[in-house]
Amino acid sequence: MNARRGALRGWACVAAAALLCGLGGWSYADARADDTLAMAKSRDTALVEGKAHLRRLNSMDAKDAAHVDAGLAGWLDATTGPLHDQLAGTRAEDAAALKKAGSSARGTVTEAALTALDERGGTAQLIATVEVVVTPRTGAAGTERKRFDATLQRTGDGWKVKALTAVPVGAAT
Repeated sequence: MNARRGALRGWACVAAAALLCGLGGWSYADARADDTLAMAKSRDTALVEGKAHLRRLNSMDAKDAAHVDAGLAGWLDATTGPLHDQLAGTRAEDAAALKKAGSSARGTVTEAALTALDERGGTAQLIATVEVVVTPRTGAAGTERKRFDATLQRTGDGWKVKALTAVPVGAAT
């Protein structure tokens, strides 16, 4: 009777282990297909790409003409829609003004968050604070702090800035 009882216990343990493995696999498959997980991934991607584009749009190396041209190309790469069209339309004037001024700027996004995400529509709203260190051709560097409200649009190349609005300090967003 002892051998039989031991065999039954062994089979019971094997059955319990198989059941637990099956439940674990089902739970994993269910989580991978979860819309909440997909939404979180999309939110994280939009936030990371939006922050990178805001940094780029607040940075410019004006050491020479090649750097200015590369910076303006970066601005175009970071944008889409009406903002992209506006920057493309004023590119020649912007380049001339930047080359003449010779001031460089380095933007750093200090805080950012998505306030809205429309996964189906491919849009998101981003708010951010940006610290910009401006270095004139001559003289000492200075720091500016800015706040922005940005509309992001998902494109074939990822999330890009479609509209950008400066938010005055003390203004409600």
